[in-house]
Amino acid sequence: MNKYKVRIRLTLPAMSRLLWSIVRAVIVFGICFVILYPLYLKLSVSFMDEKDLYDATVHYVPKNFTLDNYKRVLAGLEYGRAFINTLALSALVSGLQLFACMLTAYGFARFYFPGKNLLFACVIFTLIVPPQIVMLPMFMNFRFFDLFGLFKRAMGHSLNLIDTPWPLIIQAMTCMGFKNGLYIYMLRQYFKGLPKELEEAAFVDGCGRFRTFIQIMLPSSVPMMVTVFLFGFVWQWTDSFYVGMYLPKACLFSNQLSSLAQVMARQYQNMSGSMNFVSPGFASMVNNTGSILIMLPLIILYLFCQSYFVEGIERSGIVG
Repeated sequence: MNKYKVRIRLTLPAMSRLLWSIVRAVIVFGICFVILYPLYLKLSVSFMDEKDLYDATVHYVPKNFTLDNYKRVLAGLEYGRAFINTLALSALVSGLQLFACMLTAYGFARFYFPGKNLLFACVIFTLIVPPQIVMLPMFMNFRFFDLFGLFKRAMGHSLNLIDTPWPLIIQAMTCMGFKNGLYIYMLRQYFKGLPKELEEAAFVDGCGRFRTFIQIMLPSSVPMMVTVFLFGFVWQWTDSFYVGMYLPKACLFSNQLSSLAQVMARQYQNMSGSMNFVSPGFASMVNNTGSILIMLPLIILYLFCQSYFVEGIERSGIVG
């Protein structure tokens, strides 16, 4: 009996490791399925002919494989023009909010001032409050924009910044853009993890606060900078809330995609005169194809920056 007990005890650690490996594999597979399954469905539908959508025998593999959807959607999206506009706006906004959030996060991580904890609590609070709650005052603020009454006093009226990129630029510069509270938190955790000896050595060599930040802290924070920039770039690239509110007429991907099915249906109606409404199958086919084309540049960008992205996430304090 003692021999059997010893053998059971010796195999328990191995069994527990095996069980944990199985549980971990199931969790990873489930997460991958949840993420990749919708993407695969979109990709599958984008290669289907419209009649495949109404064929009960077609599930995931197109029976009538076609590339016509991509040709039509490229023209309907005005892809070249929308790509340049979206790229310029996303890069500008992401760069501005990266620099502004880094300055703010560095202040929270390294300096002590009255009300510091309260202000940081307000930063976290911005992550909790949905932007839809403050949508109306934000819109009115930029529709009748004035800076302490200076514009009204000088010109006799306030400025209308709607249908211009200035609302997004101002929000990025003042750390009030989309998800800026998350960026400040990530950067603060990163700066707190850097050794203080780097700054102390710079102070001994005669560097001031700002010079230390530019020459010492920024070069040490490249992975985190890339991570935050990617987050901001992707969210701005796919944003439909702020773009729809501030730039409803601009030729950007989010605006073009929201009206893509109606635009293409009108084009076919003008050419043939036979389509008087947008069928569900047509709308699904067009929107899925447009989504794939819009996501493609982001996938390529991630392939080039994934090493920095993973390192930044690991050292941001979000995990572990």
